[in-house]
Amino acid sequence: MKTAIVIVASIIGVVVLVFAVMALIGSQLPRAHTASRSIVLRQQRANVYALIRDFKSAPAWRSAVKSVDIIETPGQKLRFLEHGSEDVTYEVTEDVPNQRIVTRILNTDLGYSGQWTYELTDENGGTRVKITEDGDVSNVLFRFMSRYVFGHTSTMDSYLTALAKRFGESATPQ
Repeated sequence: MKTAIVIVASIIGVVVLVFAVMALIGSQLPRAHTASRSIVLRQQRANVYALIRDFKSAPAWRSAVKSVDIIETPGQKLRFLEHGSEDVTYEVTEDVPNQRIVTRILNTDLGYSGQWTYELTDENGGTRVKITEDGDVSNVLFRFMSRYVFGHTSTMDSYLTALAKRFGESATPQ
């Protein structure tokens, strides 16, 4: 019985120590980051823009999104709520048709926040889609994970890969 207690206490101690080290390292990392990824699609800008801007259709081509609610309030910017592993509310802060969309996270309790800037430019008869993330990671454990485990670009990579697939193309974000 004593051996079992020592083993369980040791396991708990190691887990606590690992989380403490992760929190310590995370607290030393900068909260803010900027990262960009892009792909080139063999599509016209208008078609790419239309798909990106149709937030309600995201569940049809983005596996991480279960549903989207559009929140339209007269006199306010367009907002939408994505339901996935977490519910995240976004606001469209800038919308230049066929060129640029900027969305900002409105939630304040996720441990992260920020905005994505989507830029569409002509390239080689197709469209370059570039996403720039200006993020802020307030949670020190999540800061550690986003830096050393899954990276600041993983969500952008998933988005861009799914976007290409929706057009019947394959692309490796760069």
